[in-house]
Amino acid sequence: MIVVLTGGTGGAKFIDGLSRVVPHEDLTIIVNTGDDHEWWGLYVSPDIDSITYVLAGLLSNERGWGVSGDTFHCLQAMQKLGEPAWFSVGDRDLATHLLRTQLLAQGHSLTEATQTIAERLGIRARILPMSNTRVETRIDTPVGELSFEEFFVQRRYQDKVNSVRFAGAPEAQSAPGVLDAIATAEAVLIAPSNPITSIGPIVAVPGIRGALTETSAQVVAVSPIVGTAAVSGPAGALMSAHGLPVSIAGIATAYGDFLDILLADDSDRESARDFELHSQYEKSRHLQIHCTNILMRKPEDREALARTVLSLARQELMAAFAEETK
Repeated sequence: MIVVLTGGTGGAKFIDGLSRVVPHEDLTIIVNTGDDHEWWGLYVSPDIDSITYVLAGLLSNERGWGVSGDTFHCLQAMQKLGEPAWFSVGDRDLATHLLRTQLLAQGHSLTEATQTIAERLGIRARILPMSNTRVETRIDTPVGELSFEEFFVQRRYQDKVNSVRFAGAPEAQSAPGVLDAIATAEAVLIAPSNPITSIGPIVAVPGIRGALTETSAQVVAVSPIVGTAAVSGPAGALMSAHGLPVSIAGIATAYGDFLDILLADDSDRESARDFELHSQYEKSRHLQIHCTNILMRKPEDREALARTVLSLARQELMAAFAEETK
């Protein structure tokens, strides 16, 4: 079994690559729900939706979110009626949120609602929310504290970030199946998602970070940083607000207590060599850094990256097993 921790946009590309080389039944995908948002009275789970749509062959490649070929008539009508319209929900996308909200109102958990939607879309992989308990990413800015969607979508992440917190995380519980999946995985993969607001909420749920440190599987992450900038989105500003360098060293530090292998871009070979020599990161000396092309511009790039990640994870797992049995 391959377990993946992921957010939305970059994670969806990575999942697309994996789905081309791994039987879907062997994939368990643990998804960030810190971005979940109430919109027009509906429960929206953007990252779960992106992963669901890519596995169902419905994701819009042009936008990187939402349903391919969707229309926005309902959004336009709501705007004419004086309702907020800054969060672009398409008409087909709306059906997912209606069904999820209905299922939750009937007493189903988010895990159950996610499974129902996935099954009805013919998805064979297992998609798990990180928690059935509400955990909300909150961004402190000079204009006040914002939800992630307000910060990212409404205000287009232009505000200075003072700090980030995960409201509700200390009291949350991991969703059923999450800890067992990590414990029994052949490999645990961290998608090239924002380490603060995509992977951060997942590992903030009690028990998940501990499970990652204890699993016998190799934990492999793909960097969302190339050089000193994020591949996309506000990861750089959010890392800086957490006191992390915007570099592969920052990613290694964020995941340092559980990461075995970090995949960086070919252009970061010199940074990787510097990291190995830098005394500041002594605690992460067990970490291996491998450089390859991590930019997923085409489907072939996504598949090649997936094959590289899996190959590294399996090689290191076999090497560790051989060492233990000597």
